[in-house]
Amino acid sequence: MSSTVYLIIAVLSSASMAIVLKIFRKQKGNRYGIILGNYLTCVLLSFLLMPEKQALLSPDAITLLCGIVAGLLFVAGLVSMQSSIAVNGAILTSAFSKLGLIVPLLISTIFFGDRIRILQIPGILLIFLSFWLILFDKESIKKQQAGIASRRKPVLLLAVLLACGFADAMAKVFEHVGKREEDQLYFLILFAAAALITCILMYMEYRKTGKKLSGKEFLAGILVGIPNYFSSALLLQALTGLPSFVVYPCFCAGTLLLVTVIGAAFFREQPGKRAWAGLAVIVLALVLLNL
Repeated sequence: MSSTVYLIIAVLSSASMAIVLKIFRKQKGNRYGIILGNYLTCVLLSFLLMPEKQALLSPDAITLLCGIVAGLLFVAGLVSMQSSIAVNGAILTSAFSKLGLIVPLLISTIFFGDRIRILQIPGILLIFLSFWLILFDKESIKKQQAGIASRRKPVLLLAVLLACGFADAMAKVFEHVGKREEDQLYFLILFAAAALITCILMYMEYRKTGKKLSGKEFLAGILVGIPNYFSSALLLQALTGLPSFVVYPCFCAGTLLLVTVIGAAFFREQPGKRAWAGLAVIVLALVLLNL
């Protein structure tokens, strides 16, 4: 398949993961149950799709290091988002997680020599404009303000941007410095490290709240894990054949577009006028980025 097809399927997988999380957003058990099921599913898929299982016995040092660092960043993004949502709300937190695409774009430019084309500049600027229109939509924010603290914490928003941004950037880092024949081993190490950290966090949550792992939520995590794995794996494949200045904006904007439209159609989440304008801007931006 072409890199463009990989990117499209990665977007569909990322949006599917968000939709499943929306369906199971009300959790009664330990809040890390879904996340643990998700990561363990990704570990299993990585192992099953690994062409040479004996590579587990002698992983390349770069593959091992990149996998562990990426796993730490994945969990750091999750924890920072959970903390930020409690005080800043889901809309602002989502905005800064998407704006994290600044990080991989800067890393690609500074360290890996990627250069933006003149025709892509308007598309990238439109992507940021669309994020502002959708995620800072006044009508949506007003509906949410009653359920969160009135005092915001910008430090948490910055933590979300950096953690999510560096987590996304690890795909580009491994694509550039890692052994590509060890792709599946890289993902296995990544998700195994994330699962181990999640187990520790889940135990700490149990000691604090007494909430145990729910079987239903663990099964929901399995449903999340399948698209999560393919989203990560196919994003790496897309970066192999397409420049980062196309892949990252299209991945973030395409996911946001699908999730917003599906949310409006099936979850009665009605965006305001600004948000609908933002969706139109995304479509235009995607066209410009792929010229």
